[in-house]
Amino acid sequence: MTYTVLAIDPRSQLIGAATASYSLAVGNAVIAVAPDVGAVASQAYTNRRLRARCIDGLRNGMSPQHLTDTIPAWDPGHTHRQVAVIDRNGRTSAVTGSACSAWAGEAEEPGMVTIGNLLAGPEVLTVMRTVFKESADAGTFDDPAGRFASRLLDTMSAGERAGGDARGRQSAAVQVAHMSSTRDWPPALAVDLRADNSRDPLADLGEALQLQFGPH
Repeated sequence: MTYTVLAIDPRSQLIGAATASYSLAVGNAVIAVAPDVGAVASQAYTNRRLRARCIDGLRNGMSPQHLTDTIPAWDPGHTHRQVAVIDRNGRTSAVTGSACSAWAGEAEEPGMVTIGNLLAGPEVLTVMRTVFKESADAGTFDDPAGRFASRLLDTMSAGERAGGDARGRQSAAVQVAHMSSTRDWPPALAVDLRADNSRDPLADLGEALQLQFGPH
């Protein structure tokens, strides 16, 4: 029902997340960025509490792999969940429960992880991974946070063109933060944009990003 990318930009010391779905207000439920430790996504039959559990785990020194391995002990409904974690060093882990709606899966490597369920097929994540890797020097905004957010949206748009959520599209969100040693609540985000109910949510986010970082 949802597809998501979590990633870091080590050169600019940025961490970000983007997600899209044929569900209302996906940005309210799926992604969370904590500038001091990393980013998390919880989706499918979403357990929102898993985001906080994983962020707390990162703050307590748990690795992304340890966190995803621990989810069955935290959540009796874990077979219906998809969870992805990335830390500030680019370590990643993701897990897809056996009861998630097909096609469902994940793709990860140092610095980025993608997950999705009820997708048109595995090619959605394959294309997202390729576009993200090939777009490191892309973007027209002067601000590094704007460029990284644009890169994440380009990654999501590539997934949409490859079929995206098999049901269609309704909402999307993107968050980017400068890595920081400070633990804040709410987190200090350089980009925090959502399209909660739209015929073309990723395009709406692109327009909003242009308004935030483009020439005025």
